[in-house]
Amino acid sequence: MNQDILTDIIAHKRKEIAIQEAAVSASFLENHIGGTTVTHSMKQSLTASSTGIIAEFKRRSPSKGWINCEADASIVPHSYELAGAAALSILTDELFFGGSLKDIRNARPTVNIPVLRKDFIISRYQLLQAKVAQADAVLLIAAALSKDECMSLAKEAHALQLEVLLEIHTEQETDYINEYVDMIGVNNRNLGTFHTDTENSFRLAEKLPKDKVLVSESGISNPETVIKLREASFRGFLIGENFMKTENPGKALNEFINQLQSAL
Repeated sequence: MNQDILTDIIAHKRKEIAIQEAAVSASFLENHIGGTTVTHSMKQSLTASSTGIIAEFKRRSPSKGWINCEADASIVPHSYELAGAAALSILTDELFFGGSLKDIRNARPTVNIPVLRKDFIISRYQLLQAKVAQADAVLLIAAALSKDECMSLAKEAHALQLEVLLEIHTEQETDYINEYVDMIGVNNRNLGTFHTDTENSFRLAEKLPKDKVLVSESGISNPETVIKLREASFRGFLIGENFMKTENPGKALNEFINQLQSAL
């Protein structure tokens, strides 16, 4: 997505959050967190996994339009787990990606692997929503935040026992990495052109701290790429469109993992 689209998304997100918070207060959400704690560590799951696939549930995108408008969050994530996914990424943005928090709520009872809330998170309120929906981790996008906002949200996420995946696109954004970041995601999609190039992950790998779990995001469509990225210290591989565009995303993931394990 280009920077203009990102600006549009964030502007819309601010309005959306204001409407949601007017309907359901932050204190109401806080009271409904109850005793929920992180029971599934995404960081640990990726580190322990031989494949590290983060299978994404995504119905549409701003660049491709509808990918799989009929996809059912109570079915696809479960099929991903059965196929061998190490973790799940669930898009909860409605306007641009066709998702909602309901997708996490529908998926959660069907799976026992970590769930990442993938959205444009700019407010503590969204962290509370993620926790109540029983996500295990949240995505923070450097391009959508200031460094201070990133630090504050990452710290708050940890206070809520949510792990943090920080998404960066450029070497300059490595300045956003802080002590509360559990995983660093390198997005291979150019923000200006929509073009995806996995070389971005290889370029940035050497610049990233060795004590963080590294995740490569977007543009991964063959097992050979995963093998090369693993050699470059990546442990997580976020793949969505490649599976979601098929009739049976779980089956597509299963075939991908079988190919990957044969090649390892």
